[in-house]
Amino acid sequence: MVIILTPVYLFFVTISSNQKPVYKNNLNCVLALICHGSNNRTMAINENQATYLKYKEYGDLLKVILYSSQSVLGAVPLIYHLHHSGQNIIFIQTGTIGGNVIHYLVTNGPPAKKFIELKRLTGDYSFVEKIGTDGMSLYIPILELEKSNLQFP
Repeated sequence: MVIILTPVYLFFVTISSNQKPVYKNNLNCVLALICHGSNNRTMAINENQATYLKYKEYGDLLKVILYSSQSVLGAVPLIYHLHHSGQNIIFIQTGTIGGNVIHYLVTNGPPAKKFIELKRLTGDYSFVEKIGTDGMSLYIPILELEKSNLQFP
C-alpha cells in the first residue's frame, strides 16, 4: 500500500507488469490511496466528493487554520472571499481521505482588509492591511474570487 500526499498536485500511478508507470496529474484532490494487488488493480479516493461545514463566526473558522498549521505538514489553508447568490461567503478548503472539505461562513459584507493576523498561542485574530513582523502570528491572505464552481448549500 502506498500513500501519496502533496500540497498542490496529486499523481495517480498505474503500474502493470510489462509497462512503465503511467502518471496522471489531478488538481482537484490532495490525497489518494493507491493499492496494488496481485491482479494490478488501482484504487483511488473519489475526488468529486465534497463536504460543506458552515460556521457561525470567524473565530471557529480560524481554529481550523490554526490546527492545520500545527500539523506535521504545517500547511496553512488560504482564505477565500466570494460574492455568491447575493451572499458574502468566506471559506477555506482542506483535503481529507474522504474528499474535500469546504469550511465556510456567511458574512454581512466583504472583508475590510486584505489579511488576517492569527495569533498562534491564543487564537486571537484581527484584520490587517499587510503582513506584519510578529513571529508568533500567522498572516493569512484573503483572496478575492470572481467566481467558483463550488455549490454552497
